[in-house]
Amino acid sequence: MTAEEFKQYVKSNGIKKAAKEVDVVTTGTFGAMCSSGAYFNFGHSDPPIKMQRVWLDGIPAYAGLAAVDAYLGATELDESNNMMHGGAHVIEDLVKGRAVRLKATAYGTDCYPRKEMDTYVSLKTVNQAVLLNVRNCYQNYAVATNSSSRTLYTYMGKLLPEFGNATFSSAGEMSPLLNDPYYRSIGIGTRIFLGGAQGYVIWEGTQFNPGVPRTPDGVPKRPAGSIAVIGDLKQMSPEFIRGLTFTRYGSSLGVGIGVPIPILDEEMARACAVTNDQIFTAVFDYSQPSRSRTVLREVSYAELRSGEIDIKGKHVPTSSLSSLYKARQIAEILKNQILKKQFSLEKPVQNFSMDRVFRSLDVRTEKEAM
Repeated sequence: MTAEEFKQYVKSNGIKKAAKEVDVVTTGTFGAMCSSGAYFNFGHSDPPIKMQRVWLDGIPAYAGLAAVDAYLGATELDESNNMMHGGAHVIEDLVKGRAVRLKATAYGTDCYPRKEMDTYVSLKTVNQAVLLNVRNCYQNYAVATNSSSRTLYTYMGKLLPEFGNATFSSAGEMSPLLNDPYYRSIGIGTRIFLGGAQGYVIWEGTQFNPGVPRTPDGVPKRPAGSIAVIGDLKQMSPEFIRGLTFTRYGSSLGVGIGVPIPILDEEMARACAVTNDQIFTAVFDYSQPSRSRTVLREVSYAELRSGEIDIKGKHVPTSSLSSLYKARQIAEILKNQILKKQFSLEKPVQNFSMDRVFRSLDVRTEKEAM
């Protein structure tokens, strides 16, 4: 069953019957996931080159790996900071089957004498093209609003002055990690739907922070877990990999992820039965230039999905940066692939640690950092 179907089934039949009769629940999410990118092996030129600086369609890629390997970050911009075309857009172009211009320079060595390369590459010409995202699929996220007198342009979208709107970014009850709040089935080695292909969880995502406040049922009320993922870019679909531009902020990659959750027992069934009225998050004022913004209030996803919330007595319209349509689509695709035996579940080879501590960056002396 998809996550939505399962919640309805539990409502009609109860936890015990659902745990006994349902094997797997499929979840899904699609949204901007900035901490994404792809690495490539372009193959060797003749004469060979040890690429020192690399650009793909004018976007710098990190070349400090090996002779002809490079990593392109989704949020990377060109030297003019053109936000309409960043690394994410190049990745989308490649997934669409387009050729992109590869430029590289080098200092030249005896074994790699070539100093310049200017050519075109596509997913057909490169040896490897692998999506490698270090933080995706955040388990819950903040709600952003703006109390100031000017419009703010942020990674949470355009925030209108004086609480003119509020934006959020989660699929709520459809979101994978909100259906497995203690990561019992999602860990290192879990096979997932990634960008239209099959990929894997390879580690906890960066900023993994399981120690946030939780509801009595264990659902995090703040940004908590995340996953690092990997998959073959050559197998992915532009339907689930999209280059995005946030006005005056920059580029990001829209990524579609789906995770199947096995109903191991009644506890897991209870976790997957969670609904939007039971999932809460915090509203923050993004006009506060601080990493420790004041929580204005907590709201449920049912309130957020209603189209407006109350902030300090004002009715504030809400909108989502996460596509519920695509989350549902992914969960349905994953369900059908499992039913047709095209997708098999993978038990994690290692679970995530619940002891991770979330640390901040401060100005320190060398001694203080030791």
